[in-house]
Amino acid sequence: MLIDWFTLIAQLVNFLILAWLLKRFLYHPIVTALDAREKKIASELQHATVVENEAKQSMSEWRQKNVEFEKQRMLLMQQATKAADDKKAELLIDARKEYDNLRARLEESLHHEQINLQQEIIGRISTEVFSLAKKVLEELADVSLEDCMVKVFCERLRKIEKADIGVMTRSFRQSSHPPIIRSVFSLTQEQREIVNKAVMDVFSIDANILFETDPNLISGLELSMNGHSISWNIKAYLDALQLTAEVSLERDKKENVHDKQPAQNLS
Repeated sequence: MLIDWFTLIAQLVNFLILAWLLKRFLYHPIVTALDAREKKIASELQHATVVENEAKQSMSEWRQKNVEFEKQRMLLMQQATKAADDKKAELLIDARKEYDNLRARLEESLHHEQINLQQEIIGRISTEVFSLAKKVLEELADVSLEDCMVKVFCERLRKIEKADIGVMTRSFRQSSHPPIIRSVFSLTQEQREIVNKAVMDVFSIDANILFETDPNLISGLELSMNGHSISWNIKAYLDALQLTAEVSLERDKKENVHDKQPAQNLS
């Protein structure tokens, strides 16, 4: 088989020319483009890695801030709860104090009203008793109630213990003030002379006695010597009557409670 060298050489030359052309106009631009694209991709990957790292760091910081925020929120909630509990306790204490003060004032007011009512009742009773006794004495005998009171008071003076007489006498001699006789009614001249004589006889003194009226006394007389006093009036009897009434009322309450107890148990 004969080889056509010319054709072979021509084909070889054509191949070399084609290879050079391919390398010059096709392979080299493609390689350059691939290199450029590879570099671009590598740059984008590097940028993506940087962005990813930054995102991870931001996420970590955000999580850390979220944890700190949660801790701070819990702390604020605890502080708010504690402050609310303290405020509630303080308001309860203030309300309790206010309630106790109101209750104390109410009890004090009721106590004063009770005392005033008792004093009013005692005053009315004493007035009625005084008026009734005076009317009875005037009807039964020719003796006034004032005369009876003066007589009873003088008898009381004469029954004083010697020790009390000595104390009042020494007290009078140590003072420059005269003895004072107080009464709810104005004494007549005769009644004053009787009282004056009784005082001088009992205490062995010679003094000008002052006579005064005192509406606070309840149907009686009172002798005062430098802070020491001796009195006789209906108040003592009314106090005893009041005490007896209070004891009786208390006993009736207990009996009523005792009587009601079985009925309550049966129900």
